[in-house]
Amino acid sequence: MTRAPHRAIQPFWLCRVCAAPWPCGDGRLELLREYADDRIGLSFHLATLYVQAATDLHQIHPYEGPDPGVLFQRFLGWLPRVPRPPG
Repeated sequence: MTRAPHRAIQPFWLCRVCAAPWPCGDGRLELLREYADDRIGLSFHLATLYVQAATDLHQIHPYEGPDPGVLFQRFLGWLPRVPRPPG
């Protein structure tokens, strides 16, 4: 049996499988596996989705959100940091 991927329902940015704010925990794990060899690509992908989600969620809730800092943490703040090479 195959599992459904944890992807976002747009413009609400909730997970299609578990209804948690996307990217949910399982969605993050799927993204890390999908972009295992391309951390920069994952960062750009999530940054693009962050801007799209901010726009969508602001249109849905123009007076109460979204908080940019909370949204940033949700989309990009969880990414593991890659140490810079010396020099």
